Amino acid sequence: MVGSLVLTVTRRCNLRCSYCPTVKDGFPSLTTEQALSALSLFEHIFGSGEVKLFGGEPLLEPETVRAVLAAAEQRPALKRVYLSTNGLGLDDAWLDSLAANPKCILTLSLDGRPEDHRRLRRALPQVADSYDHVMQLLPRLTQAPRVVVTQTIAPATASNAADNFAHLLGLGFRRFNFLPGYYLAWRPEQLRQLRESFARMAAEITERWRHDEYVYVRNLFTWAPTPFFNSGMIVDSDGSIHPSNLGLSGALADLLPETRVGGLDSPPTRADLEAHAATVNQRLQTALAPAVWQSTLDVDRALTRFCRGLYAEFVRYRRRRRAA
Repeated sequence: MVGSLVLTVTRRCNLRCSYCPTVKDGFPSLTTEQALSALSLFEHIFGSGEVKLFGGEPLLEPETVRAVLAAAEQRPALKRVYLSTNGLGLDDAWLDSLAANPKCILTLSLDGRPEDHRRLRRALPQVADSYDHVMQLLPRLTQAPRVVVTQTIAPATASNAADNFAHLLGLGFRRFNFLPGYYLAWRPEQLRQLRESFARMAAEITERWRHDEYVYVRNLFTWAPTPFFNSGMIVDSDGSIHPSNLGLSGALADLLPETRVGGLDSPPTRADLEAHAATVNQRLQTALAPAVWQSTLDVDRALTRFCRGLYAEFVRYRRRRRAA
């Protein structure tokens, strides 16, 4: 198992995205003390690795996020910290702080053109428009050294995915993570549109590489045994520990007692985590409706095909860059 610590800092969120399955109510948030305890436990179990700060929206618990980032910067065993956010909590002070931390990689959720972004990412009452808020932070975001945009592709926007990608490129972003909507029922027409959009996006990316233009696709460097969900040492917002964060989904919340392997006050061994991780896919397949499981496999195959089609051109591009 890869050394990966995932902290679900909070289940709370100030958006209600149409495709997001996360259960947002009825859970506490991690305290600063719990998060720092999780870092120490992770080092004890795995020795070294990377940390991911998820939610919900992690920046709703800013002190906990700051504490983790500061601690990780001082601990050589913690190689990177990925902070995933919808951007609403960001401001100039946060951007200054994140840029000064060499281990932090900011992963920003931005789905493309404003009409599609807003269609998918609905704000709670009295909450700012997330697209407009992010636009106010340009060009700082596009010039920052470690910002990756996650473009979610829902079934309803699959036909527009390539146009949304072009829009993000036009804003100046060059680092991407593509996330088709998993654990949703996709119609055959929507799956076809997804594959066609991926083909157009691949053509745009490879053309830029052939002209030695920088475009980074994180998907080329990531692999997980379970589509979408993360594996490793997962500390949920209530302090419980799991081998996967699949319990974030409301449709899978009943699996939380089955996947739990302890807590911060009763930590598991690495063997416990690995043994429970081996059962995750079977639990998923049993818990989900057959059409949803099949759709998940279909979109994952489409993403895999997209990545495989990029590797050869990426290798040539990287060789040229290294030789320059």
